[in-house]
Amino acid sequence: MLRTEEQIKKLAAVTSVVLLATAEALAQEGGGRPDRRIVVSIPDRKLAVVESGKVVKIFSTAVGAPRTPSPTGTFQIVQRIPNPTWYSKGKVVGPGKGNPVGTRWIGLSKKGYGIHGTNNPASIGHSASHGCIRMRNRDVEELFTMVAVGDTVELHGERTPELDQIFGVTMAQAGGAAAGQ
Repeated sequence: MLRTEEQIKKLAAVTSVVLLATAEALAQEGGGRPDRRIVVSIPDRKLAVVESGKVVKIFSTAVGAPRTPSPTGTFQIVQRIPNPTWYSKGKVVGPGKGNPVGTRWIGLSKKGYGIHGTNNPASIGHSASHGCIRMRNRDVEELFTMVAVGDTVELHGERTPELDQIFGVTMAQAGGAAAGQ
């Protein structure tokens, strides 16, 4: 009987080590979530959700106006706020139809910048924001369910071969290629 108890204890110890190693490996791999990044083409005014190298969804956006451009670079999502309150220069606008950031705020690691909804959907497709990436409320609500704190957000100020693959070739690029032939 004593021998069986010793075997059970050894088996339990080995099992514990295996479970801890498995949990650590999963944590290092992102906990089993897909490799996800958000890619924004400022010149195209488009945002793509890319998971494990595949484009899952593309959304139209508004980007920074010429006097208040969107930043470029690689950032992380640091917060997700449903029905946010907007604060600016002593003004406070609570959740609702008049809120300039719409129904969702996805804050970036670049302080003061984020991806958000809007109370002005006609601005989508234009360079019209104060630097943030602006989306239709229904689109940012969908995006909100697809992303997590820690996801990478890339804001590109110029077209690259990767952006051509993600968003397609623009009419200007196609015309330039034809003229060069």
